[in-house]
Amino acid sequence: MSASGPHILVTGSTRGIGAAIVEVLSGRGARVAGHGRSTEGNVLGEDLEAAGAGARLWTQALARLDGRIDVLVNNAGVFEAAGVDLPDAEWEAAWARTLQINLRAAADLSRLAVRHFMDRPGGGRIINVASRAAYRGDSPAHWHYAASKAGMVAMTKSIARGFAARGVLAFAVCPGFTLTGMAEDYLASRGGETLLADIPLGRVADPEEVAAAVAFLTLEAPASMTGAILDINGASYVR
Repeated sequence: MSASGPHILVTGSTRGIGAAIVEVLSGRGARVAGHGRSTEGNVLGEDLEAAGAGARLWTQALARLDGRIDVLVNNAGVFEAAGVDLPDAEWEAAWARTLQINLRAAADLSRLAVRHFMDRPGGGRIINVASRAAYRGDSPAHWHYAASKAGMVAMTKSIARGFAARGVLAFAVCPGFTLTGMAEDYLASRGGETLLADIPLGRVADPEEVAAAVAFLTLEAPASMTGAILDINGASYVR
């Protein structure tokens, strides 16, 4: 990484965990290209549900960051209910949308990152923001979300094992409930007090806590940690 600070692409950076990640990394000297569904707020606008969006976003980020990306943070994701009683077409559409945004777009970007990192000295890092659901599962209406995040964890491990010798490091964080608008709506819909009782810490995580873990993996974690998955869930699921 450059002495002037790493060049970092963060997807889903306009709110919640993504916005906290950008703030922390920028405050520590990184040059960050943020991403959202529109260009509002000087972020790179790309809807990751669209075909080819990952490649287009990567090209935009390279241009924004003067042709060099040192770290990719795959944070963009959706968390939308799809119960088993949905009509077939709606069920299939929900699965397709969730897997495309949460997993396939991250895979497309990771592929481009791996190729970019292998072609230059110093390699690079990929940090994937997965979920506790990857290991614990999720509600009956969120199978697709859990499946997408489990795929992200498996992808992280595969990248770490496959490309460490070429200088490509891969890590993931698995937050439980985090204080974002998405999680707050979910907590309210399913009885917040009951769900909080399942968290030994007694509260959900702050986005800044997740961002701190991402910053550690981005800037400080030793190379020998590649493949590591960090849990941030208040001991609600301990592996």
